[in-house]
Amino acid sequence: MADTLLAPAAPKTARLPLLDVLRGAAILGTLMTNVWIFTSPGSEWGVFQGSMKVPDPLADPSAAHLAESVFRFLADGKFLALLTVLFGVGLAIQFDSAARRGDPWPGRYPRRAAFLFVEGTVHFVLVFAWDVLMGYAVTALLVAWLLARSERVRKAAMWTAGALHLALISLATLDALSRPAGAPKSPDPATVELYAHGGYPAQVAFRLEHFLALRIEPVFSFGLLVFLFLLGVRLHRAGAFTAGAEGRRIRGRLAAWGLGLGLPLNAATALGGSDFYLLGRYGAAPLLALGYIGLIGIALDRRWVPAPVTRALGSVGRTALSCYVAQNLLCMLLCYGIGLGLAERFGGSGPWWVMGLWAGVSLILAAGSWLWLRRFDHGPLEAVQRTVLRSRR
Repeated sequence: MADTLLAPAAPKTARLPLLDVLRGAAILGTLMTNVWIFTSPGSEWGVFQGSMKVPDPLADPSAAHLAESVFRFLADGKFLALLTVLFGVGLAIQFDSAARRGDPWPGRYPRRAAFLFVEGTVHFVLVFAWDVLMGYAVTALLVAWLLARSERVRKAAMWTAGALHLALISLATLDALSRPAGAPKSPDPATVELYAHGGYPAQVAFRLEHFLALRIEPVFSFGLLVFLFLLGVRLHRAGAFTAGAEGRRIRGRLAAWGLGLGLPLNAATALGGSDFYLLGRYGAAPLLALGYIGLIGIALDRRWVPAPVTRALGSVGRTALSCYVAQNLLCMLLCYGIGLGLAERFGGSGPWWVMGLWAGVSLILAAGSWLWLRRFDHGPLEAVQRTVLRSRR
């Protein structure tokens, strides 16, 4: 499909505000998934113990179950894949900027990747175990090297990584299907107690103690990360984010293919139950993420999105790193016992308050980023990064 969508094209310079809006949507969309981790018994460790299970709307078609199922269906894995594609786009933009200046590549980029890895490590230890920054930093080093290679090498690397990833999740899915159904999992009482009443130092120590297990996602999905990074590079170079006719054509095809194939495939994996979870999150979800790119692009092209919504998403997108860390920090303070302890207070009361929490945190981020950018050119963490990495001449 990518070969059909991405014919060779000349470098494009005219760009839409689409990239900032997409980044903003990706940041708030990842929170649509992560908010269930913060509010579930056992929180970060509960992911391994069944606390993230989605209710079956067919068995119990109540309004609450239907709303939660749709909410989580639209988000799980899709916005993470979207964020990954956009990271590849950003890497391609940095490569093009270096080429225009005549700077060598990767040049100083490994320093940027190392700084991102340190940021992700601090975020993992102090705030949220399911951090994505560490995995992005490692993937970026490989893709940065590939950007200096030929198109043939990049294409081979992209499809090889994608094929290996599909083989891995297919084997994992077959293994899950072959296992006999066991007793339903339940969160470990000690872990539930830790996040509901334990102290902050104990939570930090727990993440460090279980570092390898809590870092399994970027290792398991490394092939997918490489594929999506390189796909982002190809989309950028094909002009998918430009204002011209070529950009609109590509966005239309992304919407048609991504939604047309992604929606039924994701629905099939969702209805297939927990055995198809990996195939849905790491296989079908990225396809729907491409549909989101096309759909959001079309909506902006045709001015379907109200200006305040565009500004809000664009502000979050321009401060994406700061908003990503801030949303997890806010949820930690609101949900865990070290803060307001909302997860225990409202546990078992239904999904409405969780979705309300997402909406409230999203509004705080949108308003806060907009107000911040009225005075400053960059988000707080982005400014720190620029200061640390500023070239010395």
